[in-house]
Amino acid sequence: MELFILLIVLVILSETTILTFKKYRPTLNSKRKIYVDTSVLIDGRILNIAKSGFLDGDLIILKSVLLELQLLADGKDSEKRNRARAGLETASELERVVNINTDIVDDGPGHKKVDDELLKIAKATRGSILTLDYNLIKVAEAEKIETLNINDLALAVRNEFLPGEKIKLKILEKGSNRGQGVGHLKDGTMVVVDNAANKIGKEITVEFVKFYNTSAGKMIFAKLAKKN
Repeated sequence: MELFILLIVLVILSETTILTFKKYRPTLNSKRKIYVDTSVLIDGRILNIAKSGFLDGDLIILKSVLLELQLLADGKDSEKRNRARAGLETASELERVVNINTDIVDDGPGHKKVDDELLKIAKATRGSILTLDYNLIKVAEAEKIETLNINDLALAVRNEFLPGEKIKLKILEKGSNRGQGVGHLKDGTMVVVDNAANKIGKEITVEFVKFYNTSAGKMIFAKLAKKN
């Protein structure tokens, strides 16, 4: 009988240990928590990024962040008021995005510094802070907390070239419209050149005109560069 009771106690202790471990030590399969700063909600670009499905964690919006936006939305400064209202709308829209899980988390009574609260909770949960605030990023780096900056993402995916720039391009085939020739950049980007259908097999100088980014990839429209 005593042996049976001892086995039951050991099983209970084992289950308790496992539950405690899961609670305070994230597993390899668990998604990281991404804490959204006020600046990101006001900026609004996070909505399209979330819809794209590229974020690899759960978005967490603290109640203190929403409270800060609410105070700005009720303020006298019309510019800040409009931006804050846009931020609240972004938070509401994020909850309806199916590609990512967004949670509103109550972090206790109000009247606290939002940046301090983000840093404290992100560090405790080994999460990341999504922010555009330069000072917050620097403090987080000092605290060894990972930050995500939408401006860094925008720089990473920006066009390598600008309208008006000229390059040498080999025309490989005819385009879908009359008179067009098609070539490709080193990264595979298609370049459609007007009046270049008769230049197939030749390397010519073209001038970029327009850039189009779609879910199917990037496409560039160009024209024959004028000779100096």
